[in-house]
Amino acid sequence: MAIGNFDGVHRGHQAVISQALRLARAASLAPLVLTFEPHPAVVLGRGALPALTSLERKLELICRQSPALTVVVEPFTPELAKTEAADFAQQLLAEALSAKLVLVGQNFRFGRGRAGDFALLERLGAEQGFAAHATALECDAAGPISSTRVRAALEQGDLPAVEALLGRPHALTGVVVPGQGRGRTIGVPTANLSGFVEALPPHGVYAVLVDRKQGEAFQALGAGVANFGVRPTLDAGPSFEAHVFDKSVDLYGQELRVHLLGRLREERKFLGVDELVAQIARDIQAARSLTASRLPDPSALGAWY
Repeated sequence: MAIGNFDGVHRGHQAVISQALRLARAASLAPLVLTFEPHPAVVLGRGALPALTSLERKLELICRQSPALTVVVEPFTPELAKTEAADFAQQLLAEALSAKLVLVGQNFRFGRGRAGDFALLERLGAEQGFAAHATALECDAAGPISSTRVRAALEQGDLPAVEALLGRPHALTGVVVPGQGRGRTIGVPTANLSGFVEALPPHGVYAVLVDRKQGEAFQALGAGVANFGVRPTLDAGPSFEAHVFDKSVDLYGQELRVHLLGRLREERKFLGVDELVAQIARDIQAARSLTASRLPDPSALGAWY
């Protein structure tokens, strides 16, 4: 069993789950991931952190690591937050989930007031019949890979750093809603997206890859360019709108996943529509160049990532 919040399923999380899979195979045990929803920070009143992935996306990314994986989502409630560390180990890990081997990060904390650490988990495991293992944190040149570092890089618009930490581009998932149709009038039809739960980047123009949900799964739709901001030239108000290259399809009401590859520029106000259209043409050229060499990840089964 690997335990964690796994928000973002970044490279560090992937390493923990991979190690759990190796240990499970070696011990002939069934591999399981235990995660929590919502994030404990929300329940504990520490403020809602911007999620890097929705719960659905998090489960999808975890399960890609192995078809043998079972994922248990434990509701993180005020009652769970008040559970003593010994009861957490006995009632949830040993009794409810029949844990035999528990893998956590070196900085893992559990139980009421986050009083439990790895040393306590190891002692409780010996009492309850499971072995506890601590895995070293996955690091790069800047230190341990963490969801906090991913959020910080995203806030700065540093998408290459985000992708290096996640092992894939950051993605936003939303539904296409009716817009004002102004993009079509200037020859650049856009899909206006709403309903994001994931952390947002700074306002600006982005090179993107777009998936469309078809049935129960996402499939690659195409490359494109997206604008996130308030559209100051047209005084059109806040929006996230994406233009997909070389596609003429009705997307209203459909669910799209937009992978952010690179920030092309900040959003700014132009002197008029002609200047805006000329800049959009340059944005499209830059986005085409940035996306041209990208190929879908085979593990995404038809989606981009």
